[in-house]
Amino acid sequence: MNKIIIIHKEKGMTSRDVVNVVSKKLQIKKIGHTGTLDPMAEGVLVLLTGKYTKLNDLLVSTKKEYIATVKMGVLTDTLDMDGKIVKEDHSVATKEQLVQLFQNFPKTYLQEVPFYSAVKVKGKRLYEYARRGDLVSLPKRQVILYDLELLDVSKDTFTFKTTVSKGTYIRSLIRDLGKELNLFFTMTKLVRTRQGIFKLEDAILLKDLDETYKGPSLEDVLEMPIEIVDDEKSLWIRNGRKLQNPYGYQRVLFLTPEKVPLAIYQKDGSLLKMDKMLGE
Repeated sequence: MNKIIIIHKEKGMTSRDVVNVVSKKLQIKKIGHTGTLDPMAEGVLVLLTGKYTKLNDLLVSTKKEYIATVKMGVLTDTLDMDGKIVKEDHSVATKEQLVQLFQNFPKTYLQEVPFYSAVKVKGKRLYEYARRGDLVSLPKRQVILYDLELLDVSKDTFTFKTTVSKGTYIRSLIRDLGKELNLFFTMTKLVRTRQGIFKLEDAILLKDLDETYKGPSLEDVLEMPIEIVDDEKSLWIRNGRKLQNPYGYQRVLFLTPEKVPLAIYQKDGSLLKMDKMLGE
């Protein structure tokens, strides 16, 4: 079964939990997701099944949109309210300060990843070091904030929306926003509202998922030319034969005469060669 499944992950589940539930519900063995959400986070989680698991690199967008809520005056070891409070002074920013902060915060910067994360250092995941209390130098990555919008401010909390590059940690962004004002900020809620072209309003809750779910078609989500081939050319493709490239495609999705995804080819000099076989 080859499918793209857009799940609205609920709070309290790991991304792996979701994969396991879907695998059992739909009786699918080959399945994976395209981008982890922390247990306390909710929102868009894209799953791929069958031969579509080969498409992870093509469907993982560099842009993700989130809405986050922040508590001011508190800092935890995990950078969210599921963690242990390590600093607290109850100081808060005014709405005017936050407006200025959001206007002036750099749109590209080196972000230190959270200690409680799955990033590997010397072969071990950071959360393993954190749980043992071992000190380790935290890696930094360049991240991009495509937009940063303040949505709401109350006494000691605020909510914002942002679109970020792949690999950006919203927990770390919140910590860094606080540092700019010499204040402690900690995430209380996170919703991923978009991952590339996949939107939260198009996602389905796990409880509503069953074998009738169709999901988006490959033609609708892959940003590349599409060609329907005849039976002879279908046979060539099934045999992995190189093809002529009269239109100069970089990549192209071939469909069978019945419009079933067959394969993705990529440019190889003046020809096209097999990149990913999707048909039987």
